[in-house]
Amino acid sequence: MASVLQPIAQFERHLPTRVSGSFLEENGCKEEPLHEDLLSSIVGRQAGLRHILAQVKAVAPTNVTVLLVGETGTGKELIAQAIHELSSRRAQKLVKLNCAAMPAGLLESELFGHERGAFTGAVNSYAGRFSIADRGTLFLDEIGDMPLEVQPKLLRVLQEREFEPVGSSRTLKVNVRVVAATNRDLGQMVVDRTFREALFYRLNVFPLSLPPLRERREDIPRLVEYFVNQCSGEMNKAIRKVSDRSMQSMLCHPWPGNVRELQNFVARGVILAHNSTFDLCPPAVAPKSESESFGASLQDKVRREILAACRKTNWRVGGPLGADGPGNIGSREDARRILGKLCEWHGNYESPEPNGLEVSDAGA
Repeated sequence: MASVLQPIAQFERHLPTRVSGSFLEENGCKEEPLHEDLLSSIVGRQAGLRHILAQVKAVAPTNVTVLLVGETGTGKELIAQAIHELSSRRAQKLVKLNCAAMPAGLLESELFGHERGAFTGAVNSYAGRFSIADRGTLFLDEIGDMPLEVQPKLLRVLQEREFEPVGSSRTLKVNVRVVAATNRDLGQMVVDRTFREALFYRLNVFPLSLPPLRERREDIPRLVEYFVNQCSGEMNKAIRKVSDRSMQSMLCHPWPGNVRELQNFVARGVILAHNSTFDLCPPAVAPKSESESFGASLQDKVRREILAACRKTNWRVGGPLGADGPGNIGSREDARRILGKLCEWHGNYESPEPNGLEVSDAGA
Protein backbone atom coordinates (compact mmCIF):
# COMPACT_ATOMS: atom_id res chain seq x y z
CA MET A 1 0.00 0.00 0.00
CA ALA A 2 2.85 2.37 0.77
CA SER A 3 4.17 2.05 -2.77
CA VAL A 4 0.74 3.00 -4.12
CA LEU A 5 0.21 5.93 -1.78
CA GLN A 6 3.54 7.54 -2.56
CA PRO A 7 2.70 8.57 -6.15
CA ILE A 8 -0.40 10.48 -5.09
CA ALA A 9 1.29 12.54 -2.40
CA GLN A 10 1.47 15.54 -4.70
CA PHE A 11 -2.22 15.16 -5.62
CA GLU A 12 -3.23 14.99 -1.95
CA ARG A 13 -1.48 18.29 -1.22
CA HIS A 14 -3.93 20.04 -3.55
CA LEU A 15 -7.03 18.54 -1.97
CA PRO A 16 -8.54 18.69 1.52
CA THR A 17 -8.10 15.50 3.53
CA ARG A 18 -8.84 15.23 7.22
CA VAL A 19 -9.84 18.26 9.24
CA SER A 20 -9.80 18.90 12.93
CA GLY A 21 -12.84 18.05 15.01
CA SER A 22 -12.66 21.41 16.77
CA PHE A 23 -13.09 23.32 13.51
CA LEU A 24 -16.07 21.22 12.42
CA GLU A 25 -17.72 21.47 15.83
CA GLU A 26 -17.27 25.24 15.86
CA ASN A 27 -19.03 25.45 12.48
CA GLY A 28 -21.87 23.06 13.21
CA CYS A 29 -20.51 20.00 11.44
CA LYS A 30 -19.85 16.78 13.33
CA GLU A 31 -16.66 14.89 12.58
CA GLU A 32 -17.07 11.33 11.32
CA PRO A 33 -14.46 8.58 10.98
CA LEU A 34 -12.94 8.32 7.53
CA HIS A 35 -12.65 5.06 5.64
CA GLU A 36 -9.13 3.81 5.00
CA ASP A 37 -9.72 3.69 1.26
CA LEU A 38 -7.22 5.08 -1.22
CA LEU A 39 -9.42 7.88 -2.54
CA SER A 40 -12.28 8.12 -0.04
CA SER A 41 -10.64 10.77 2.12
CA ILE A 42 -9.15 12.96 -0.61
CA VAL A 43 -11.89 15.43 -1.48
CA GLY A 44 -15.09 15.01 0.49
CA ARG A 45 -17.90 12.76 1.58
CA GLN A 46 -20.82 13.62 -0.66
CA ALA A 47 -22.25 10.40 -2.10
CA GLY A 48 -22.02 11.46 -5.74
CA LEU A 49 -18.41 12.49 -5.32
CA ARG A 50 -17.56 9.22 -3.58
CA HIS A 51 -19.04 7.36 -6.53
CA ILE A 52 -16.87 9.38 -8.93
CA LEU A 53 -13.74 8.62 -6.90
CA ALA A 54 -14.59 4.91 -6.92
CA GLN A 55 -14.84 5.08 -10.71
CA VAL A 56 -11.50 6.90 -10.87
CA LYS A 57 -9.92 4.10 -8.89
CA ALA A 58 -11.44 1.51 -11.25
CA VAL A 59 -10.50 3.17 -14.55
CA ALA A 60 -7.03 4.50 -13.65
CA PRO A 61 -5.11 1.20 -14.12
CA THR A 62 -6.54 0.76 -17.64
CA ASN A 63 -5.53 2.53 -20.85
CA VAL A 64 -9.00 3.63 -21.99
CA THR A 65 -9.81 7.24 -22.84
CA VAL A 66 -11.61 9.14 -20.08
CA LEU A 67 -13.93 12.11 -20.64
CA LEU A 68 -14.38 14.42 -17.65
CA VAL A 69 -17.53 16.54 -17.81
CA GLY A 70 -18.31 19.26 -15.31
CA GLU A 71 -18.80 22.94 -14.75
CA THR A 72 -15.86 25.31 -14.52
CA GLY A 73 -14.01 24.95 -11.23
CA THR A 74 -15.22 21.44 -10.29
CA GLY A 75 -11.70 19.95 -10.22
CA LYS A 76 -11.44 18.23 -13.61
CA GLU A 77 -7.69 18.80 -13.81
CA LEU A 78 -7.14 17.33 -10.34
CA ILE A 79 -9.14 14.23 -11.26
CA ALA A 80 -7.03 13.89 -14.43
CA GLN A 81 -3.94 14.12 -12.22
CA ALA A 82 -5.32 11.37 -9.97
CA ILE A 83 -6.04 9.10 -12.96
CA HIS A 84 -2.45 9.52 -14.14
CA GLU A 85 -0.89 9.02 -10.71
CA LEU A 86 -2.90 5.85 -10.07
CA SER A 87 -2.06 4.34 -13.47
CA SER A 88 0.90 2.29 -14.66
CA ARG A 89 2.04 5.39 -16.58
CA ARG A 90 2.73 7.43 -13.44
CA ALA A 91 6.50 7.21 -13.96
CA GLN A 92 6.08 8.98 -17.32
CA LYS A 93 4.94 12.51 -18.10
CA LEU A 94 1.48 14.00 -17.65
CA VAL A 95 1.29 16.59 -20.44
CA LYS A 96 -1.48 19.20 -20.31
CA LEU A 97 -2.98 21.33 -23.05
CA ASN A 98 -5.90 23.77 -22.88
CA CYS A 99 -7.52 23.61 -26.32
CA ALA A 100 -9.35 26.91 -25.74
CA ALA A 101 -6.10 28.76 -25.02
CA MET A 102 -4.53 27.99 -28.39
CA PRO A 103 -5.32 29.89 -31.61
CA ALA A 104 -7.09 27.63 -34.10
CA GLY A 105 -4.24 27.90 -36.60
CA LEU A 106 -1.62 26.75 -34.09
CA LEU A 107 -3.49 23.99 -32.25
CA GLU A 108 -2.68 21.30 -34.84
CA SER A 109 1.01 22.16 -34.67
CA GLU A 110 0.91 22.21 -30.86
CA LEU A 111 -0.67 18.76 -30.73
CA PHE A 112 1.19 16.95 -33.49
CA GLY A 113 4.34 19.04 -33.97
CA HIS A 114 5.77 20.55 -37.14
CA GLU A 115 8.85 20.48 -39.33
CA ARG A 116 11.13 23.42 -39.83
CA GLY A 117 9.73 25.70 -42.54
CA ALA A 118 6.29 24.06 -42.43
CA PHE A 119 4.72 27.51 -42.18
CA THR A 120 5.74 31.12 -41.75
CA GLY A 121 7.60 31.50 -38.49
CA ALA A 122 8.46 27.79 -38.09
CA VAL A 123 12.22 28.39 -37.81
CA ASN A 124 12.73 25.19 -35.83
CA SER A 125 11.05 21.80 -35.76
CA TYR A 126 8.75 21.03 -32.81
CA ALA A 127 7.86 17.60 -31.43
CA GLY A 128 4.27 18.36 -30.34
CA ARG A 129 2.35 17.34 -27.23
CA PHE A 130 1.56 13.80 -28.41
CA SER A 131 5.23 13.00 -28.96
CA ILE A 132 6.19 14.61 -25.65
CA ALA A 133 3.54 12.53 -23.84
CA ASP A 134 4.60 9.23 -25.47
CA ARG A 135 4.11 6.33 -22.98
CA GLY A 136 2.48 8.81 -20.60
CA THR A 137 -0.83 10.70 -20.35
CA LEU A 138 -2.10 13.68 -22.33
CA PHE A 139 -4.74 15.85 -20.67
CA LEU A 140 -6.79 17.83 -23.19
CA ASP A 141 -8.78 20.46 -21.33
CA GLU A 142 -11.70 22.32 -22.95
CA ILE A 143 -11.92 19.69 -25.69
CA GLY A 144 -15.26 21.18 -26.76
CA ASP A 145 -13.41 24.25 -28.06
CA MET A 146 -11.27 22.26 -30.49
CA PRO A 147 -11.81 23.50 -34.07
CA LEU A 148 -13.66 21.15 -36.41
CA GLU A 149 -10.75 20.99 -38.84
CA VAL A 150 -8.39 19.56 -36.18
CA GLN A 151 -10.83 16.94 -34.87
CA PRO A 152 -10.33 14.31 -37.64
CA LYS A 153 -6.60 14.21 -36.96
CA LEU A 154 -7.23 13.75 -33.23
CA LEU A 155 -9.70 10.97 -34.03
CA ARG A 156 -7.07 9.21 -36.11
CA VAL A 157 -4.41 9.28 -33.41
CA LEU A 158 -6.93 8.00 -30.85
CA GLN A 159 -7.90 5.09 -33.10
CA GLU A 160 -4.67 4.26 -34.93
CA ARG A 161 -2.07 5.73 -32.52
CA GLU A 162 -0.31 7.41 -35.42
CA PHE A 163 -0.08 10.87 -37.05
CA GLU A 164 2.04 13.05 -39.32
CA PRO A 165 3.55 16.31 -38.01
CA VAL A 166 2.59 19.47 -39.89
CA GLY A 167 4.72 19.76 -43.03
CA SER A 168 5.98 16.19 -42.85
CA SER A 169 5.18 12.95 -44.67
CA ARG A 170 6.65 10.82 -41.87
CA THR A 171 4.12 8.78 -39.91
CA LEU A 172 4.89 8.68 -36.20
CA LYS A 173 3.61 6.03 -33.78
CA VAL A 174 2.77 6.99 -30.19
CA ASN A 175 1.46 5.24 -27.09
CA VAL A 176 -0.50 7.91 -25.21
CA ARG A 177 -3.41 7.67 -22.81
CA VAL A 178 -5.79 10.60 -23.36
CA VAL A 179 -7.91 12.20 -20.65
CA ALA A 180 -10.19 14.92 -22.02
CA ALA A 181 -12.30 17.46 -20.14
CA THR A 182 -15.06 19.89 -21.02
CA ASN A 183 -17.71 22.06 -19.41
CA ARG A 184 -19.87 21.91 -22.55
CA ASP A 185 -22.56 19.48 -23.70
CA LEU A 186 -20.73 17.56 -26.42
CA GLY A 187 -23.84 15.55 -27.25
CA GLN A 188 -25.73 18.73 -28.07
CA MET A 189 -22.73 20.04 -29.98
CA VAL A 190 -22.89 16.91 -32.15
CA VAL A 191 -26.55 17.68 -32.86
CA ASP A 192 -25.59 21.29 -33.67
CA ARG A 193 -22.80 20.05 -35.95
CA THR A 194 -20.12 21.89 -34.01
CA PHE A 195 -18.43 18.68 -32.81
CA ARG A 196 -17.77 15.54 -34.84
CA GLU A 197 -19.91 12.58 -33.89
CA ALA A 198 -17.17 9.98 -34.43
CA LEU A 199 -14.76 11.86 -32.16
CA PHE A 200 -17.43 12.25 -29.49
CA TYR A 201 -18.00 8.49 -29.31
CA ARG A 202 -14.26 7.83 -29.31
CA LEU A 203 -13.75 10.21 -26.38
CA ASN A 204 -16.86 9.06 -24.52
CA VAL A 205 -15.50 5.60 -23.70
CA PHE A 206 -15.52 6.23 -19.95
CA PRO A 207 -17.35 9.47 -19.08
CA LEU A 208 -17.16 10.94 -15.58
CA SER A 209 -19.56 13.73 -14.62
CA LEU A 210 -18.22 15.83 -11.74
CA PRO A 211 -20.83 17.31 -9.38
CA PRO A 212 -20.91 21.09 -8.87
CA LEU A 213 -20.24 22.47 -5.42
CA ARG A 214 -23.90 23.37 -4.86
CA GLU A 215 -24.68 19.63 -4.96
CA ARG A 216 -22.11 18.79 -2.29
CA ARG A 217 -22.65 21.50 0.30
CA GLU A 218 -21.72 19.14 3.12
CA ASP A 219 -18.12 19.34 1.87
CA ILE A 220 -17.96 23.15 2.09
CA PRO A 221 -16.78 23.27 5.77
CA ARG A 222 -13.88 20.93 4.96
CA LEU A 223 -12.96 22.86 1.84
CA VAL A 224 -13.08 26.14 3.79
CA GLU A 225 -10.86 24.63 6.49
CA TYR A 226 -8.35 23.49 3.91
CA PHE A 227 -8.24 26.79 2.02
CA VAL A 228 -8.11 28.90 5.21
CA ASN A 229 -5.11 26.90 6.45
CA GLN A 230 -3.45 27.07 3.05
CA CYS A 231 -3.93 30.83 2.60
CA SER A 232 -3.05 31.61 6.22
CA GLY A 233 0.27 29.83 5.84
CA GLU A 234 1.07 31.59 2.58
CA MET A 235 0.17 35.01 3.99
CA ASN A 236 1.72 34.44 7.42
CA LYS A 237 -1.59 34.93 9.24
CA ALA A 238 -3.13 32.97 12.11
CA ILE A 239 -6.79 32.33 11.29
CA ARG A 240 -8.18 29.90 13.87
CA LYS A 241 -11.93 30.17 13.39
CA VAL A 242 -14.64 30.89 10.84
CA SER A 243 -17.56 32.90 12.19
CA ASP A 244 -21.01 31.31 12.26
CA ARG A 245 -22.53 33.95 9.98
CA SER A 246 -19.74 33.53 7.44
CA MET A 247 -20.02 29.74 7.37
CA GLN A 248 -23.81 29.89 7.09
CA SER A 249 -23.62 32.34 4.19
CA MET A 250 -21.05 30.15 2.41
CA LEU A 251 -23.27 27.09 2.87
CA CYS A 252 -26.20 28.97 1.29
CA HIS A 253 -24.27 30.56 -1.57
CA PRO A 254 -24.78 28.90 -5.01
CA TRP A 255 -21.08 29.09 -5.99
CA PRO A 256 -21.48 29.22 -9.79
CA GLY A 257 -17.67 29.12 -10.05
CA ASN A 258 -17.58 26.03 -7.81
CA VAL A 259 -14.46 25.12 -5.82
CA ARG A 260 -12.27 27.61 -7.66
CA GLU A 261 -14.62 30.45 -6.73
CA LEU A 262 -14.70 29.27 -3.10
CA GLN A 263 -10.90 29.14 -3.00
CA ASN A 264 -10.57 32.68 -4.33
CA PHE A 265 -13.22 33.93 -1.91
CA VAL A 266 -11.43 32.37 1.07
CA ALA A 267 -8.16 33.95 -0.05
CA ARG A 268 -9.86 37.35 -0.15
CA GLY A 269 -11.34 36.77 3.31
CA VAL A 270 -7.95 35.85 4.76
CA ILE A 271 -6.42 39.00 3.31
CA LEU A 272 -9.16 41.16 4.89
CA ALA A 273 -9.14 39.40 8.27
CA HIS A 274 -7.91 41.71 11.07
CA ASN A 275 -7.83 39.08 13.82
CA SER A 276 -7.91 35.30 14.18
CA THR A 277 -11.50 34.97 12.88
CA PHE A 278 -12.55 34.61 9.24
CA ASP A 279 -15.69 36.76 8.99
CA LEU A 280 -16.26 37.51 5.31
CA CYS A 281 -19.62 36.68 3.70
CA PRO A 282 -20.07 36.11 -0.06
CA PRO A 283 -22.13 38.73 -1.90
CA ALA A 284 -25.75 38.02 -2.64
CA VAL A 285 -26.39 36.68 -6.13
CA ALA A 286 -28.42 39.17 -8.16
CA PRO A 287 -31.59 37.65 -9.63
CA LYS A 288 -32.16 37.78 -13.38
CA SER A 289 -33.63 41.04 -14.54
CA GLU A 290 -37.29 41.11 -15.48
CA SER A 291 -36.43 42.01 -19.08
CA GLU A 292 -34.07 39.01 -19.42
CA SER A 293 -36.69 36.64 -18.02
CA PHE A 294 -39.39 38.13 -20.27
CA GLY A 295 -37.19 37.85 -23.36
CA ALA A 296 -36.39 34.21 -22.66
CA SER A 297 -40.01 33.29 -21.93
CA LEU A 298 -41.24 35.11 -25.07
CA GLN A 299 -38.73 33.28 -27.23
CA ASP A 300 -39.77 29.94 -25.75
CA LYS A 301 -43.44 30.76 -26.34
CA VAL A 302 -42.82 31.65 -30.00
CA ARG A 303 -40.85 28.44 -30.48
CA ARG A 304 -43.59 26.32 -28.91
CA GLU A 305 -46.32 27.94 -31.04
CA ILE A 306 -44.40 27.51 -34.30
CA LEU A 307 -43.58 23.86 -33.61
CA ALA A 308 -47.15 23.14 -32.51
CA ALA A 309 -48.57 24.65 -35.73
CA CYS A 310 -46.13 22.68 -37.87
CA ARG A 311 -46.95 19.40 -36.12
CA LYS A 312 -50.68 20.12 -36.51
CA THR A 313 -50.26 20.44 -40.31
CA ASN A 314 -47.88 17.46 -40.61
CA TRP A 315 -44.98 19.87 -41.21
CA ARG A 316 -46.56 21.55 -44.24
CA VAL A 317 -45.40 25.16 -43.96
CA GLY A 318 -47.26 27.00 -46.75
CA GLY A 319 -50.69 26.90 -48.37
CA PRO A 320 -54.24 26.88 -47.01
CA LEU A 321 -53.64 23.59 -45.21
CA GLY A 322 -50.23 24.64 -43.94
CA ALA A 323 -48.99 26.33 -40.81
CA ASP A 324 -49.68 29.74 -42.32
CA GLY A 325 -53.31 28.82 -43.07
CA PRO A 326 -56.51 29.82 -41.25
CA GLY A 327 -56.52 28.96 -37.58
CA ASN A 328 -52.79 28.37 -37.39
CA ILE A 329 -50.26 31.20 -37.53
CA GLY A 330 -51.05 33.53 -40.38
CA SER A 331 -49.53 34.93 -43.55
CA ARG A 332 -46.96 34.02 -46.18
CA GLU A 333 -44.46 36.19 -44.40
CA ASP A 334 -45.10 34.08 -41.33
CA ALA A 335 -44.44 30.96 -43.42
CA ARG A 336 -41.07 32.36 -44.50
CA ARG A 337 -40.29 33.19 -40.88
CA ILE A 338 -41.34 29.69 -39.79
CA LEU A 339 -39.10 28.04 -42.37
CA GLY A 340 -36.19 30.23 -41.31
CA LYS A 341 -36.68 29.33 -37.67
CA LEU A 342 -36.99 25.62 -38.44
CA CYS A 343 -33.76 25.72 -40.43
CA GLU A 344 -32.08 27.56 -37.56
CA TRP A 345 -33.27 25.05 -34.94
CA HIS A 346 -32.85 21.84 -36.87
CA GLY A 347 -30.09 22.53 -39.39
CA ASN A 348 -30.54 23.84 -42.93
CA TYR A 349 -33.29 21.96 -44.73
CA GLU A 350 -33.15 18.98 -42.38
CA SER A 351 -36.51 17.54 -41.41
CA PRO A 352 -37.28 17.60 -37.67
CA GLU A 353 -39.93 14.93 -38.27
CA PRO A 354 -39.81 11.66 -40.25
CA ASN A 355 -42.34 12.94 -42.82
CA GLY A 356 -40.17 15.93 -43.67
CA LEU A 357 -41.00 19.56 -44.38
CA GLU A 358 -43.31 20.43 -47.24
CA VAL A 359 -43.55 23.98 -48.59
CA SER A 360 -46.25 24.66 -51.17
CA ASP A 361 -46.10 27.21 -54.00
CA ALA A 362 -48.20 29.57 -51.92
CA GLY A 363 -45.77 29.40 -49.03
CA ALA A 364 -42.10 30.19 -48.49
